Amino acid sequence: MGNLILVRHASTDASRERRNLGQGADPPISSDGLMLAKRLATTIADEVDALGTSELRLVTSSALRCRETAAQISTRLDLAAPFEVEPGLLEINYGAWEGLTSKECAARDPALRAAWEEDPFSTRAPGGECGADVAARAFPILEAVKTWLSTDPMRGAVVVAHNHVNRLWLTALVGWPMADYRRRVTQSPGGYSVISYGTGLPLVRRINMTPPAH
Repeated sequence: MGNLILVRHASTDASRERRNLGQGADPPISSDGLMLAKRLATTIADEVDALGTSELRLVTSSALRCRETAAQISTRLDLAAPFEVEPGLLEINYGAWEGLTSKECAARDPALRAAWEEDPFSTRAPGGECGADVAARAFPILEAVKTWLSTDPMRGAVVVAHNHVNRLWLTALVGWPMADYRRRVTQSPGGYSVISYGTGLPLVRRINMTPPAH
C-alpha cells in the first residue's frame, strides 16, 4: 500500500491569534512556525523511513506558508526533485471574513455565521467559498495522488495543505457527513496524518499527529 502523509502547514501569526487566514493574504510562517517546521521535517523523515518508502513525491499548496513548510521537509529528506506546487490546494476563501476571529465574524453577520457553523460545507462565507467549493478544486488533486500511490506499495507522497482542505479530505475518508467536517476533525499547525492506499479500503495510520517539542 502506498502511503500519503497529509500535512497542515506550520504556524503563522494569524493562527496564533486565531484569525481567519485564507486567500486574502499570503504571509510567511512565524519564527515559532519555522522551528515547528524543522521539527516536523525530522518527524516526517522518520515516518518515511519507517514506512519503507523508496519513491517519494512532495506536493504543496501554492501559499507561502505551505511552500516554506514543504521546503523544510524537502531539505530534511534531501530530495533531488523540487516539490510540486498545486494552487488547487489553497485554503478556503473567507471573503469578507478574512482576517477576522470567530467572534468578529458572528458580530458582522450573525445569521450567516450561525448557518455556516451549522453547515460550512454548503454555506459560503460572504464573498468567499464553502467547504464544497474547496473540495471541488482540492479533491481531484488528492485523488490523483491517491491513484499514483495505489499502484505501488513502495510509493509515498507528502502533501502540505491547509486546515479546511485536510479536514474535508479526512472527513470524506472516514465517511462522516460533510456538514460536520469542522466538528469531527481538527488539524493543528504542523499536524500530519498518514493514510495507506492500495486495492482495498484505505488504512488510516495516524490522524493529526504533531512533532515532539524537543
